[in-house]
Amino acid sequence: MKLSELKHGGLKKWVEEAVALMTPDAVEVCDGTSAEYDRMIALMKDAGLATELNQKKLPGCFLFRSDPSDVARVEARTYIASKSKDDAGPTNNWIDPAELKKTMRGLYGACMKGRTMFVIPYSMGPIGSEIAKIGVEITDSPYVVANMHIMARVGTKVLDVLGADGFFVPCYHSIGKPLAAGEKDNGVWPCAPLDKKYISHFPETREIWSYGSGYGGNALLGKKCLALRIASVLARDEGWLAEHMLILKITNPQGAVKYITGAFPSACGKTNLAMLIPTLPGWKVETVGDDIAWMKFGADGRLYAINPEAGFFGVAPGTNNESNHNAMESIKKNTIYTNVALTADKDVWWEGIGYDAPGSLTDWKGKPWTQDKANKNQEPAAHPNSRFTAPAKQCPAIAKEWEDPKGVPISAFLFGGRRPKTIPLVNQAKSWIHGVFMGSIVGSEVTAAALDVQAGTIRRDPFAMLPFCGYHMGDYFKHWIKIGKGHDEAKLPKIFFVNWFRKDDAGKFIWPGYGENSRVLAWIFDRCDGKGGAVETPIGTLPTPDAIIPPAGVGEQDMKELLKVDIAGWKAEIKDVRDNHYPKFGDKLPKELYVELDSIEKRLNA
Repeated sequence: MKLSELKHGGLKKWVEEAVALMTPDAVEVCDGTSAEYDRMIALMKDAGLATELNQKKLPGCFLFRSDPSDVARVEARTYIASKSKDDAGPTNNWIDPAELKKTMRGLYGACMKGRTMFVIPYSMGPIGSEIAKIGVEITDSPYVVANMHIMARVGTKVLDVLGADGFFVPCYHSIGKPLAAGEKDNGVWPCAPLDKKYISHFPETREIWSYGSGYGGNALLGKKCLALRIASVLARDEGWLAEHMLILKITNPQGAVKYITGAFPSACGKTNLAMLIPTLPGWKVETVGDDIAWMKFGADGRLYAINPEAGFFGVAPGTNNESNHNAMESIKKNTIYTNVALTADKDVWWEGIGYDAPGSLTDWKGKPWTQDKANKNQEPAAHPNSRFTAPAKQCPAIAKEWEDPKGVPISAFLFGGRRPKTIPLVNQAKSWIHGVFMGSIVGSEVTAAALDVQAGTIRRDPFAMLPFCGYHMGDYFKHWIKIGKGHDEAKLPKIFFVNWFRKDDAGKFIWPGYGENSRVLAWIFDRCDGKGGAVETPIGTLPTPDAIIPPAGVGEQDMKELLKVDIAGWKAEIKDVRDNHYPKFGDKLPKELYVELDSIEKRLNA
């Protein structure tokens, strides 16, 4: 489609201004067809950036290697440029929007010389859904176009819904590597140096400007940038929720169905839970989404959620048939792999894939690599943040409702983190405000591998949203409280805190996790209907000792340990929240949360 054919006047004008600023050699409006996707892959193969994998083993799959400076989200270069610094809050990087736009316009000047500008209209959520939002990303990266084809709904159908005057989020993106006449990439991943990378969000004007990175969430602007940082602001202003949550469908042996969302910090098994295979006979778990949930209220007063994404952008290392069989099945075809290792027969390999490296490999930097188990300091063959981009529809456990434009009704929210002590296996909030309190103190214990923080301390990540909230977290907590006050609490999802990571005194996990977590989900399922054995405690509602059927190897004493209220531990937890966590949010921390903190402390001292 040509630029002149765009029917939306505002969109056409915006693109024309970008063309004048960035001076690409050509402009293409993406149509979202499979032919377009194939052409993007062909362009990258010709540029030496895409390696075709073994088409017998992995049909339609390709491998990319990024620059070592361009391998992950760059939090230090990610900005919330609200008009007031106070609106961005203490947990976001802030630059004055006028100043930041001036700097970035300087970088954008002629940044696409020698390249094609691709205009990507995309829908986050099923096209036409009342919960969905439309974005338009301008990019000079065929890699971004191909990945967006998988991660969002792209193309002409989106423009049809947008019409002549619909709302869209404008997204600038450039890799920041213009080409001189006759110059080519020649197999070198194009990006700008780290100090020139910017991932910028302008909440008031609903804009995203990204420069210098071609990787992941820095470049696929529908993902964290729109779906969380900008959407969280839209949700606050419009009265809904945009959350860093999985969505799963669970069916009990009697055929009753519930939908549950869950928010967990990184490395806490969110994707594994979203694609869980239950060990509990008669129970079934299906996937609606593995990373993000947008939730709006239906006419019946219940919250309905969509997965705004169309694909999985998953971390490869540690993914195997035991930890996540459904993910492994999902990535066997039509998948883009980035920064994993390559075997001699053009297959992929990574640390934690479940078997030793098959002979000599080519590592993520393109260098020969042979596994040496005796060398504990050997650099990994796959980058720790190496990824797969795969269509969600390929997941064997995908729920039939995953693209329902109405969304699915949510019965429960789960929060959790890696906590070897104190936090029980599962705990139900006494009320909505108690649940918001639980979400506000989410955290994981820091290991010795994190050199900047003392091992054993808790790194807090409220609602697993700390890097992704587009405004002050104190105001974010207020928004959650307002949602509870403005709606019938009986119809709101019940809130639970889970912890699969309790350890015994020898440092061994007490609970086996993975598929065995279905035993906890079964109790949560019943509690949504007021059933299931439960006991009231100072910290919330816990299962009775016989309410959860223990898996093999977990004895009666283990269950008591997993479900006990650690009074001393909780007093220390409350003190840490009061002294170290809540003060970060200053006078924007809602008073209701301090009241809740006082109430729990009083119950613990009773």
